[in-house]
Amino acid sequence: MQHFPSIGHVITAETAQLRAFGLTGRDIAAFRLVREIACRIAKAEVRRRPVLSNWRALIAYLQTAMAYEQVEQFRILFLDTKNNLIADEVQQSGTVNHTPVYPREVIKRALILNASALIVVHNHPSGDSKPSRDDIGMTRELKAAAEALGIELHDHIVVGHGNHASFRSLGLL
Repeated sequence: MQHFPSIGHVITAETAQLRAFGLTGRDIAAFRLVREIACRIAKAEVRRRPVLSNWRALIAYLQTAMAYEQVEQFRILFLDTKNNLIADEVQQSGTVNHTPVYPREVIKRALILNASALIVVHNHPSGDSKPSRDDIGMTRELKAAAEALGIELHDHIVVGHGNHASFRSLGLL
């Protein structure tokens, strides 16, 4: 803990980083197991009722699943007509400050899953959840593509370390 800013950083650290501190494969596996259990518990809460009426559980799950990742991840929550979760998928992983997002691929997957709505999410490894200009531009493109095919983009959430930003709440969507 002296070498990492938080327990979240420890749990998501790369194997090589943890081995450098003398942790064994068994120790690292225990860390991965703890994280997986936490994610599954949090995700089960999200699945209990429609996502939009279960916002706190959704944010808790997203914090658990991706807040301390060392690279950006772009995650899509695919929802049915009643806003129940159909699927939760990481579509892209990128670098420490960028993840490529292709609206065509997002919409293609939504059509395959018969999704009526989407919530897109990505993390900022820096911990700052403030949306960037690129985030805003990509979201506008994605919204236009989704609307053209009758799919609603409910929100784009940026996850930081213990915080988040909702495009809808910020008036950006």
